[in-house]
Amino acid sequence: MKAAVVEAYDRPPRYRDFDEPAALADEVIVSVQAAAKSQLVQAQASGKHYSSPKPPFIPGVDGVGRLPNRQRVYFAFPQAPAGAMAQRVAVKSAYTVALPDDVDDITAAAIANPGMSSWAALTERAHLKAGESVLINGATGASGRLAIQIAKHLGAGRVVVTGRNPATEADLRALGADAFIPLTLSPDALADRFRKEIADGVNVVLDYVWGPSAEVLLKAATGHGAGEAAHRIRFVNIGSLGGATIALPAAALRSSGIEMMGSGLGSVSNEALVRSIGGLMRAIHSAKLAIDAESVPLTEVETAWPGGSGARMVFTI
Repeated sequence: MKAAVVEAYDRPPRYRDFDEPAALADEVIVSVQAAAKSQLVQAQASGKHYSSPKPPFIPGVDGVGRLPNRQRVYFAFPQAPAGAMAQRVAVKSAYTVALPDDVDDITAAAIANPGMSSWAALTERAHLKAGESVLINGATGASGRLAIQIAKHLGAGRVVVTGRNPATEADLRALGADAFIPLTLSPDALADRFRKEIADGVNVVLDYVWGPSAEVLLKAATGHGAGEAAHRIRFVNIGSLGGATIALPAAALRSSGIEMMGSGLGSVSNEALVRSIGGLMRAIHSAKLAIDAESVPLTEVETAWPGGSGARMVFTI
């Protein structure tokens, strides 16, 4: 069969022949129609993610395709080394979910990964309750923008967002954000803004940034031994666009209500991630979710891979 193949981490995938997948007892063969180049897929293909396979391998963790009975499904976690960017993949039956008829292939493939990041974090990790307040650290990218709408759809009473570009505030408010905090503030001014929001009752933090802004946020949540337990805040890390590590004083945990956790491959089961995406797909129209997507034939993967218009690149097979 034909597929995009990563032959080396420092080169884009190449369109070439690859061995046909063979389904195991609990697997099914999916004929692929579309697969997106998400940040996760790009990181894996460049060898920069903790889950990167060794070359040669086919990139792509999920996509849209048809089962042997022609049912259209979203699928994820195909059997290595054959990822989603191939004519056919073998995946566990439990890692497929039927797609609504009113969601097209390109939208489904493009929105799954960025939308799942907040849906799984809120439902599987933070267990968001209706009326709770959510702070999204780093809401200007595709995942963060979807997180605003998803948080509101799942019942958040108030959504506070941060971003480096103050010019995005109007757009983020139009998506449902109730307050905007610019990350360009000085550390002291940023901490003051975070303290005000925490005092008003932040219940969940979705952190796409990590790095310095996460350090300031955790510092702002630190209490001063007032005699009562500090307000509980479920802090869920999803990404690390601002830096891979932070300085975390022990006192920040002992004197605050912070409960730290992550959401991603390994912290959430594969079945739970697929279940989250099923919920996401069913909510696309009711929650008015949308994503900028660019469709590219898989035959052009080698030349298209390094570029892009800023929209989510979806390869069609």
